[in-house]
Amino acid sequence: MKRLPWLRLTLSRLFLGFLLSLGILAPATAVEKLTLQLGPFQQSISVSDLERFAKTGELPRNLQPLSVVLTPKVQQLLSQRLQLDPQMTDKVLQEWLRSPMSEQLLKTLGRAFPNTKIEDLQAAISLAARQANGLSLVGVLRAIPGENVTIEATSLIAIALKFNPSYWQSEALGLLFKRELNVTNPRFNPDFNPAELGIEKVEQQILYLKDSQRNRLIPVDLYYAKNAQGPLVVMSHGFGADRKFLNYLARHLASYGITVAALEHSGSNATWVSQASISNKPQDLMPASEFVDRPKDVSFLLDELAEINQKSGELQGKFNTEKVVVIGHSLGGYTALALAGAELNLPALRQTCKSIVPLLQSPGEWLQCAATDLPKAPKLADSRIVGAIILNPVVGQLFGETGLRKVRIPTVTLASTEDAFTPAITHQLEPFQELGGKKYLITAVGATHLSVGNPENLAQQITLLKERTGEEVEPLRQLVRGVSLAFIKQFTPEAGTYQPFLSPIYAESLSTPKLALRLNTELPSSISQWLKFTAKSQKN
Repeated sequence: MKRLPWLRLTLSRLFLGFLLSLGILAPATAVEKLTLQLGPFQQSISVSDLERFAKTGELPRNLQPLSVVLTPKVQQLLSQRLQLDPQMTDKVLQEWLRSPMSEQLLKTLGRAFPNTKIEDLQAAISLAARQANGLSLVGVLRAIPGENVTIEATSLIAIALKFNPSYWQSEALGLLFKRELNVTNPRFNPDFNPAELGIEKVEQQILYLKDSQRNRLIPVDLYYAKNAQGPLVVMSHGFGADRKFLNYLARHLASYGITVAALEHSGSNATWVSQASISNKPQDLMPASEFVDRPKDVSFLLDELAEINQKSGELQGKFNTEKVVVIGHSLGGYTALALAGAELNLPALRQTCKSIVPLLQSPGEWLQCAATDLPKAPKLADSRIVGAIILNPVVGQLFGETGLRKVRIPTVTLASTEDAFTPAITHQLEPFQELGGKKYLITAVGATHLSVGNPENLAQQITLLKERTGEEVEPLRQLVRGVSLAFIKQFTPEAGTYQPFLSPIYAESLSTPKLALRLNTELPSSISQWLKFTAKSQKN
């Protein structure tokens, strides 16, 4: 797979982008000079000059040689601040400083600031979080003890993409989820385990469907059993993935008699991305039409399966196309929401995308802007969809402030607090509050964007950032198996038997010290307060 466009930015821009993102962690003391090291190259930069450039966009004479690097986009990066709710800051900070995330980050920053003690970096972070006017780059730099701070830029490349305000707000909020949604007595002794394979023998078959009107080939993996029952499940993969991404979940559901159709979207799968053009425009990586074609792929699939369902043969009667649950990951989560009735808000999206800066925003926030080339918002809802399970969905500003309220069917949303591609706050938590209908929220504190996928499938993919996908996140996949089955069973006569597995106590029973799992139907007031504050600060 080709690397995403922002990886082609220069080393210096990555360095400056990281400095900004570091500003979300920091404070204020007395640093006046920075020494930037790029291998054998060194350049001295005055903090005051950098601050002046951030405020005015004017380059002092001594920074003129860096004009190729200090562009208007970089100035926009440097001027950003992260606002934290002052009523919650101390609580979040204390939790974060005790967490493994803090220890890992401090070690990484120690390599980036080779002449600065870890203790000094920790103290700077602690001071910065209490800045009344928000955390900024200049605040970070001035907080580190010493008159001249040396920064090793080459060690920052791998982590530069990961540090953006949305990501760090989500990670900080994860610490609150871990504590505020804690179940007092997590004993859970059910009569059976819905995460274990069922008794049905699973059969598999591949279909290749052709939508002639759109000249679109749609490969589909079918998973089914002899005794088919319940709704039909359709799986939609994420951007740059394929139909095998959730095949462990497909087999699991089929072992309980649930027929699963996992389709592949030819305009955004792994093959497409490997051949796509790379530039600063998201439309060059994925055409705007894909936001329409993906939901249409599912509707076309249902039409075809409805016909197959009536024909004699092995597949006759296997597809309940009038009662369908869509399971979508990442961009597949968007696909599921569009089918469920969520309406695109192109004017709001275009306004948001005017200020998108690839280094500052997450990949998901950048990718959503590909939709701005659509001439008008299409009608994509399909009345056959009765439920949706959206795992780490790409949402952002695609549906504006009201588009998600059109969703009236039951939903399950998964948010991972260390998801750097679709940060939990803007892509899952805020959208969750807007959804209509009965809804459930799974929060995986410590999981990443791809944690829910099949590890065997992920081993063949190139990822930009470090992902947690192995045995340490198996409890999350176990929870997804159990909750998905229980959710789908709510559309059958067995609803009552499976209802206990849609509870907070079930999720917490699978938690581990490194992976806290929570399941709720609403957010506590403290977290809702945080989200309101975050949304307000982003608009100001």
